[in-house]
Amino acid sequence: MRAIVKSKPEKGIWMEDKPIPKVGVNDVLIKVTKSAICGTDLHIYKWDDWAQKTIKTPMTIGHEYVGVIAEVGSEVNSLEVGERVTVEGHIACGHCRNCRRGRQHICDNTIGIGVNRDGGFAEYVSVPASNVMKVDSRIPDEIVSIMDPLGNATHTALSFPLIGEDVIITGIGGPIGCMAAAICKFVGARYVVGTDISKYRRDLARQMGATKVIDPINDSIEEAMQRMGMVGGFDVGLEVSGSPVAFNDMVNHMYNGGKISLLGILPTTTQINWNNIIFKGLTMKGIYGREMYETWYQMEQMLLSGLDVSPVITHQFEADDYQKAFEIMEKGNCGKIILNWE
Repeated sequence: MRAIVKSKPEKGIWMEDKPIPKVGVNDVLIKVTKSAICGTDLHIYKWDDWAQKTIKTPMTIGHEYVGVIAEVGSEVNSLEVGERVTVEGHIACGHCRNCRRGRQHICDNTIGIGVNRDGGFAEYVSVPASNVMKVDSRIPDEIVSIMDPLGNATHTALSFPLIGEDVIITGIGGPIGCMAAAICKFVGARYVVGTDISKYRRDLARQMGATKVIDPINDSIEEAMQRMGMVGGFDVGLEVSGSPVAFNDMVNHMYNGGKISLLGILPTTTQINWNNIIFKGLTMKGIYGREMYETWYQMEQMLLSGLDVSPVITHQFEADDYQKAFEIMEKGNCGKIILNWE
C-alpha cells in the first residue's frame, strides 16, 4: 500500500510502499478514503524540537481520517466489514485510575495513532476496535475526516456554559479556533470575539460565524468591546493560539469570575501575572484531546442539528500531491486540508 512516512530524522515526509498492516484479534483494518492534515503533522514535517523528542522514525503519520472497514479481528463483534468509520486518535490503556473513572482522555499511558504508532496517512490502517467510531451517514465524508480536531474544538468550547455569554478566542483563525467559534455561536453565546495575526485566517473566522475578529497588532480589544456595548470583560476565554502575548491579553480582558479553556500549548518561558488570575477569581482548565466518548456524541448531534463547519475545509488534494499540501500548510494560508486516497 501507499503510505506517507516520516522516514528520516530531518525536515520532510515521503510516500513509500509498505505492507498492509496485520489485524489483531481485537483490531479493525480500515481502508482510508480521506485524511486531513493536522498542525501536529506539520510539526512532524518540519522536524521541530517537539517532533525530535517524540517521533521515532520511520513512522507512518496522520491521525485524522475517514474510511471503510475492510477486515475485523476474530473477537470483534460490534463492527462489520463495509461500515464507514472514523477513529479516536488516542488509545487509552483501560487500566489506570483515570481510565477506570471514565477519564480516558487523560489516561496515564496514552498512545497516539500517527505519533507513537503508525497512522492514517495510508491506504490502510489497523486500530483497536474500541477506538473505531461509526458516524451517522448524513454527515459527509469530508466532515467526518475532521471530527478529530472538531472534537478538540468541542471539548474546548463546551467545557463551560456559553448561553448568553461573551467569549474571546485567541488564535481564532486556526482551524480549531474557527470551529470553536462556530460551536459557541451555535449553542447560544452572545458575542464571539477573536484575535489572530493572519489576515487570511481572520477572514476565515468571520465566515465561521465570529461576531468580530481583531488584528491584535493594529486593533484594540477595548475599542471592539465598546462598539459592542460590553460593560465588563469576557465571561469565557478559549486559548488556542499557544502565544504568551495572546494568552496574557485574554487574561487582562476577562470579567471577574471568568473561565478559560487552555488548548494552545504555551512555551515554558511564558510569564503570567498571577495576580490577575487570583484577584479576578478566574478558573482555568487544561484541554487535551476529546472526552471519550461524550465529546464524540456532542459533536455528532450538533452536526445533525445544523452546525456547519464546512467553510473550514479550504483545500483538497490527491494523496500523491501531499507535498503541495504541506507547503500550503507551512505558509499558513489555509484552513483544513484534505488528502483523497480513493
